[in-house]
Amino acid sequence: MKILIAADMEGISGVVHWDHVTSGHAEYQRFRRVMTHDVNAAIRGAFDAGAEEVIVTDGHWNNLNLLIEEIDPRARLNSGGSSPLSMVQGIGSDVSGVMFVGYHARSGTPNAILDHTYSDERVASVWLNGKVTGEIGLNAAICGYFDVPVIMISGDQAACAEAVETLGPVEVAVVKHATGHMSAECLPPEVAQKKISEAASRAVHRLRTGRSAQSYHVEAPVTLAIEFVHSDMADRAMLLPGAERPEGKRIEFSAEDMPAAYCLFRAAVALARE
Repeated sequence: MKILIAADMEGISGVVHWDHVTSGHAEYQRFRRVMTHDVNAAIRGAFDAGAEEVIVTDGHWNNLNLLIEEIDPRARLNSGGSSPLSMVQGIGSDVSGVMFVGYHARSGTPNAILDHTYSDERVASVWLNGKVTGEIGLNAAICGYFDVPVIMISGDQAACAEAVETLGPVEVAVVKHATGHMSAECLPPEVAQKKISEAASRAVHRLRTGRSAQSYHVEAPVTLAIEFVHSDMADRAMLLPGAERPEGKRIEFSAEDMPAAYCLFRAAVALARE
């Protein structure tokens, strides 16, 4: 049984501020280590429940955050930002299940730590086949294309609730209770990581016994819409062939399947950068 752990940073234990997750700030180095330990907790839990192989993908910012020298040596790490499937690089039909560690809620969610969708500076909202979605839904839909279910998530209560609402009965590890965009009641990392490990073990056990959530499938062809923060960002994103602009700050496009839609989404957001 092969498990993919897709790791982000805003939902990591103790993270409540952009300084914690932004390179160049002193706090970032602290929370790189906490992120690594949260991931290690999920790795432990997966192996304890019978996983035979674990792949970890660093999905935050430039994908260069996890400390490879401190990663559980039983796992392998996907690192670097140019991989075609970005936050879920390593997904494929040979993967049995996926864990989202350190995830955050979609843009506009109340009482959610650092809520955003892919880029807080550029993206106001995203719709997938007409349904508002965040990184949880986008990445789960890529996994679903390969018929692989998301089986576990860690993050604040808003992210975990979004995952259950979108994906069904996934195992959750709530490591902090957000009271605003940059405030939360946080569990100490040691306590939070025990919860992560236990949730990962439960998730793999349910997967082995055929009781995990189903894969998240998006009907093809896929329509994806993006509302940008500023209209000039939409101007630049409209350079993408096939894009349409139903409103001033919103573009949309269709793709033959979810991997193609995901690549177009990333290209549009990259074009929107000043």
